[in-house]
Amino acid sequence: MKRTCFAILLAGVVAAFTSGNAEAQAYPNQPVRIVVPFAAGGAVDSVARIIGQKMSESLGQSVVIENKPGAGGNLASDTVARAAPDGYTVLLTTNGQAISPSLYRSLPFDVMKDFIPVTQLIESPLLVVASKSLPANSLKEVIALAKQKPGSLNYGSTGVGNPIHLSMEMLKSATGVDIPAVPYRGDAPLNTALIAGEVQLAVVPVATGRVNVENKLVKGLAVTTAQRAKALPDLPTVAEQGVPGFDVASWQGFFVPANTPREIVQRLYQEAKKALDTPEVRERLKTLVAEPIGSTPEDFARKFKDDVAKYARIVKEAGVPMQN
Repeated sequence: MKRTCFAILLAGVVAAFTSGNAEAQAYPNQPVRIVVPFAAGGAVDSVARIIGQKMSESLGQSVVIENKPGAGGNLASDTVARAAPDGYTVLLTTNGQAISPSLYRSLPFDVMKDFIPVTQLIESPLLVVASKSLPANSLKEVIALAKQKPGSLNYGSTGVGNPIHLSMEMLKSATGVDIPAVPYRGDAPLNTALIAGEVQLAVVPVATGRVNVENKLVKGLAVTTAQRAKALPDLPTVAEQGVPGFDVASWQGFFVPANTPREIVQRLYQEAKKALDTPEVRERLKTLVAEPIGSTPEDFARKFKDDVAKYARIVKEAGVPMQN
């Protein structure tokens, strides 16, 4: 009797394993959906469409982009967390995914347990910029001015707890300056206010801030990454201007639901990396000032874990209020 039960159990395990293997080997046999937590037309949506189109060619299946903005990106994340772990629903999101556990009082998902990081797709530097009316022409001078006259400067912010807001809070913490935030509803009104001199400082994406720096509508003070940006090679880094070790970048990456078969995770990584390696995709990403990465699932998982811990520390040190 025991042998019979064991034989049945063993047969079930083998069948499940064989079935899972067969499913992974047949993948994909239907369209793949990439869920994006922002509206169509933005930088994140653009990356999804550039990479998705190229992946569709090599996968032999349609790759459909589904925009699900709302709740600070959490609506899209929740959609993917609840999806079947079969590789047909993929989340393309930003490092906001690593910030959300420290920023929100409660989330309908666990970023560490409910997702598998597939690959970091791109990395983009951020720019520290200033109004032309500000009597400072370098980040060093801004820091000196802020220390000389605490609270006299302000900076524009497009949201509480997003990577751009936290980058400025990191800079404030690292330099010991007091620069209060002025809220704006997006990059466009912030840039308009900065050009008009209504706000003195801001951290902005290179994709939206570069043109204003090049046209001398604002002053470019620094890039936030450890290395200078290829798009603005003459602009020094924050670290070069007296803040050693400062290194912050905006990233985008693929995640899939927990329990997605390893073979499917690996296939998605390989297809994304293949797309990122093509000259066509690299050229199109270049226009967005985005550096292709294509890290392995293991490398991206380590980076994601480190970023969750890093942003938890920043949110706490900056005293960012918890969001509902």
